Amino acid sequence: MQSLRSIFKTQSSARLLNFILISSSVCIIYLVVSVFLVNNSKSSNIFLSSSHHVSSPTTLEHIVFGIASNKNSYPNRKDYVKLWWEPRKMRGCVFLESLPQDAESYKNDTSLPSVCISEDTSRFRYTYRGGLRSAIRVARVVSETVALNLSDVRWYVFGDDDTVFFPDNLVKTLSKYDHQLWYYIGSNSEIYAQNKFFSFDMAFGGAGFAISAPLAKVLAKVFDSCIERYPHLYGSDSRVSSCLLELGVGLTREPGFHQFDVRGNLFGLLAAHPTAPLVSLHHLDHIEPIFPNMTRIKALEHFYEAGNIDTGRLLQQTVCYDRWFSWTISVSWGYAVQVFGKHIYLPDVLPVQETFKQWKRGNVLAGVYTFNTRELHHDPCQRPTIFFMDSVSSEKDGKILSIYKKSYVNCSVDIGSPRKLEEIRVVSPKLDLNIKQLQAPRRHCCDVLPTSVGQVMEIDIRECKEEELIQMHPQ
Repeated sequence: MQSLRSIFKTQSSARLLNFILISSSVCIIYLVVSVFLVNNSKSSNIFLSSSHHVSSPTTLEHIVFGIASNKNSYPNRKDYVKLWWEPRKMRGCVFLESLPQDAESYKNDTSLPSVCISEDTSRFRYTYRGGLRSAIRVARVVSETVALNLSDVRWYVFGDDDTVFFPDNLVKTLSKYDHQLWYYIGSNSEIYAQNKFFSFDMAFGGAGFAISAPLAKVLAKVFDSCIERYPHLYGSDSRVSSCLLELGVGLTREPGFHQFDVRGNLFGLLAAHPTAPLVSLHHLDHIEPIFPNMTRIKALEHFYEAGNIDTGRLLQQTVCYDRWFSWTISVSWGYAVQVFGKHIYLPDVLPVQETFKQWKRGNVLAGVYTFNTRELHHDPCQRPTIFFMDSVSSEKDGKILSIYKKSYVNCSVDIGSPRKLEEIRVVSPKLDLNIKQLQAPRRHCCDVLPTSVGQVMEIDIRECKEEELIQMHPQ
């Protein structure tokens, strides 16, 4: 009996031990799985939060501007800044070397950005013969804008006091890019020689350029050391570009930023704008008013009136053909319409007309541009008839009506000549492209509408059909 009792006791102990081991294993597995699920949930939440942050729309509130100026030029150029600055939505500074005499008037003017005084740069060497050492101060606008330490910044945008921006188009353009990555976005000069001398990999500062926030913060930390290595460079933008190259970052080109290293009549460049949002214009003091019989500021204000109604379509070029008179019509929305007295192949319409003058004379490369051009006919009467934008309005059906009036040239007029026209009316839908459409832009189509009014032409702009060609009608 004693032996059986011992055996039973031993078996009971073994069962108890097995039970304890199994229970312990189950508990351990439960704890491991629980920890894994919790961590996985946290990772998922972090991922979702990050994804949500990336996908949330970029707005003007996410951009900080650094505008380079000086106390002598700013009083004359502040009206350019007023054209595009939106006080309630924008953040940033105009950087001056010292306060102007009427400093109080700037502090009280809410239509302008705040004035910031640049730090002393006398410790840096500048050895470019004939250049301006203020280029160092202007270059440091980048690091000093970052040093403002503003919150929730995705992009830093820099320009000159004679750079005008089109804010909504700037936001659209930057929205194509992930602001959490390192981006340096801008454009080159229109002049081949300027790019060859300075760099094809440099964003020209007058056109304006954008740097994503994480890149800008790193750049600000190392920028002074870069400035010390490049005393021989001419301009501020060269210093910014060189330091970014040392960080391993190249230029991402966006054709909507415009340096405009030309003089005189800008019509040819504006009328042949690429299929990209208009982001900036520069060198406004060196060009004629963009609309005839107006001052520079009044002409730009008139242009912004169209931009306030449909900024996305500004300068977007649409070409269509008139069946009845064999005319070719080119609409540069919000600016001008050109009517050619004959049918012209589309590739022959799109090149830029050389209405402007060279930036510098004497250099054989000064007239070599970075885009296709065509010469103006020596006889003004053989050139297209031009109609400049007169008014833009939103219609009840959601469409937009823009009206263009003829710019007069004393030429003979016959029944088949577009010069008999006095007015062109253009109806269009508002152009609000999504990110995919911005990444793969396509020119829109237009139709010449039948009209009973002999001196008025009506144009309807629309999206092209999938297989539609912008082509001449068969003769």
